[in-house]
Amino acid sequence: MSHSQPSLFTPVELGDLTLPNRIVMAPLTRCRATNHQPNELMAQYYAQRASAGLLITECTMVSEGTSAFGNDPGIYSNEQVAGWKMTTDAVHTAGGRIFMQIWHAGRAAHPLFNDGQPSFGPSAIAIDGVTHTPEGKQPYSVPQELTKDQIRNIVKDFRQGAENAKLAGFDGVEIHGANGYLIDQFLRDSSNQRTDEYGGSMANRVRFLGEVIEAVSEVFGSGRVGLRLSPINGTQSMCDSDPIGWTEFLANYLNQFDLAYLHVMRADFLGIQKADVLSVARNHYKGHLMVNMGYDVNEANDEIANNDVQTIAFGKLMLANPDFVERAKMGAEFNVPNKDTFYTSGAEGYIDYPTLASA
Repeated sequence: MSHSQPSLFTPVELGDLTLPNRIVMAPLTRCRATNHQPNELMAQYYAQRASAGLLITECTMVSEGTSAFGNDPGIYSNEQVAGWKMTTDAVHTAGGRIFMQIWHAGRAAHPLFNDGQPSFGPSAIAIDGVTHTPEGKQPYSVPQELTKDQIRNIVKDFRQGAENAKLAGFDGVEIHGANGYLIDQFLRDSSNQRTDEYGGSMANRVRFLGEVIEAVSEVFGSGRVGLRLSPINGTQSMCDSDPIGWTEFLANYLNQFDLAYLHVMRADFLGIQKADVLSVARNHYKGHLMVNMGYDVNEANDEIANNDVQTIAFGKLMLANPDFVERAKMGAEFNVPNKDTFYTSGAEGYIDYPTLASA
């Protein structure tokens, strides 16, 4: 690689920010919040990883009563704002930058996690199969179809979530439009079978997302707003009849918003749906492109050296290696992630992974 080519370790502009490197910590659900309240343990976890160019938090609820995991954090109360302030202060003290991923679970929120409150979605179509609940594995519930008034209120919740994230000291927000949650449920035709202006054509299915982007951008400015999409991720019974056309439409549609970045997941967690959506996004999206899923350091460096993408988000490797940036730069070995502690409580498998300095 010549010195004129960028690498993972060269600075880059991302919206209104300048990142010291192109390594991003992907949003990772870890279930360490206590009754949806962010805490000191979480502040320590994120601060340990502050050498990355950008940290993106785990998905964070903008609306009360929409929990999909039980110990997922929220950003709808003053107490949560204060709790998250511990994280942003710790990350900024360590020299880092951090965006909050703001989120509504939609039909993936189970009533057993939410005091019996029903789940909601674009259409009354349940996710296939079962999910973990406080009462063991249970079938997903059939969501209630959202009314237009309810949709408007959720857009307001996203706006308020962004305002609260700003109060908590975040540098920006990432809108969660991926992985079978509410925005994704509107975007893909397997879960959205509405016949009003929020369903049917791609132009209609994207309407809710557009309203959320506009509301959130009014709070932070579009240069501090990112969006994550998962065109072929099949988790939570998601699919679209035309993922290539879907990706092309969205990439072109999103150009008007001048976002800080578009974060594209290139693969399917389940390994079933296959399509080269990344090339489509690259060919049609004019802004900063962030990519994710299954990259090692060599492939990531090649993608950036070829100017194919601007930043790469790492998930499991970042989870297990607080000093990921240093290890990547030195070509050092990485800690192996312990899957058994991904979603447990407490410090084990969360803040106790060794660094090179501590080993």
